[in-house]
Order: sequence, then structure tokens, then C-alpha cells
Amino acid sequence: MTAESEIRKTTPGDIPALERLYRATFPDEDLVVLVRELVSGAGDVLSLAAVADGAIAGHVAFTRCTIGESGTRAALLAPLAVVPDRQRQGLGRALVNAGFDRLSEESIPYVFVLGDPAYYSRLGFTREDAVMPPYALPPEWDGAWQSLRLRGATSPPPGSLDLPPVWLRPELWLP
Repeated sequence: MTAESEIRKTTPGDIPALERLYRATFPDEDLVVLVRELVSGAGDVLSLAAVADGAIAGHVAFTRCTIGESGTRAALLAPLAVVPDRQRQGLGRALVNAGFDRLSEESIPYVFVLGDPAYYSRLGFTREDAVMPPYALPPEWDGAWQSLRLRGATSPPPGSLDLPPVWLRPELWLP
């Protein structure tokens, strides 16, 4: 991340810039509705933006949730985007790490993600088999469901990740 960049919480006023960011970063996926809902308060969400040169250059959201009957606190990392001309410069890592720091301060011990293992393993995520996502994942996504333990947490209790309704749309969990 460059010296002139800062990471801050998003506000509903950031939604137009975030919509442009996600359209530019993921032109073949429609994440705009999801991002709009997350940033405007659909669930308990930590939403962070990286601002560089006066514009939003990256975004990450962490939805606070629980694990099954245990009620153990956790978070789902999604989505994450960095404008194409600033990718591979550490901005995504900086956003994710800023989220980890804030979640650790809240004593949230686990973060889950559905994403490319090659990318997320570099951030410390490993394959998750004990805590299940809300929907069965297709076989071609084997290894894409991952978790990370914050601040020395032990293994999470088995169960399913309990998420707010914004995440309970099957199309968000399918190719």
C-alpha cells in the first residue's frame, strides 16, 4: 500500500464508488446488490475501504456471524475487491489485515472465506472441513471453503456458519 493510502470504514455515501469498483473488478459477476446491502446495514458488517489519491481503490467486507449451536462468534470475509490498476501491490492484503486487527479487538476468533485457495492461503487461510457454509458447494470448488484463526484461537467447533439473510441466497454460493 502506498504512503498516500488510508483504510477507513465505509459509509452509505460510498455506495456509488463501491458499485463502480465492483463493476470494474468483476465485470462478469453482479456483486453490486450484495455490496449495496452490506454497506447499507443488511447484517452486522465491518466494511472497510482503501482510499488512494482521493478515490476508493479497494474494499473488503466482513459479516459478523456465529457457528451453529455453539453460538461461537465468527466472520465471513466477502467480498474483496481492488481496482485493476492497483492489484498486486499489497492493497488487498492491507485491507484484509486491517479487518483482522479490528475483528481481533472484538474477540472474534475465526474468519471464513469462499475463494481462490492460491490467493487466500497467502493471507493465512487453510481448508475448512469442520464448519460448513450455508449451502453445499460444487465439487469443482474443492478447497475453496477456508478459515483462519485469529490470535491463537483453537480449532472452531463443528457446525454450520449462521449468516444474516443477505447471505442466504443460493446464487451467492454457486459458480
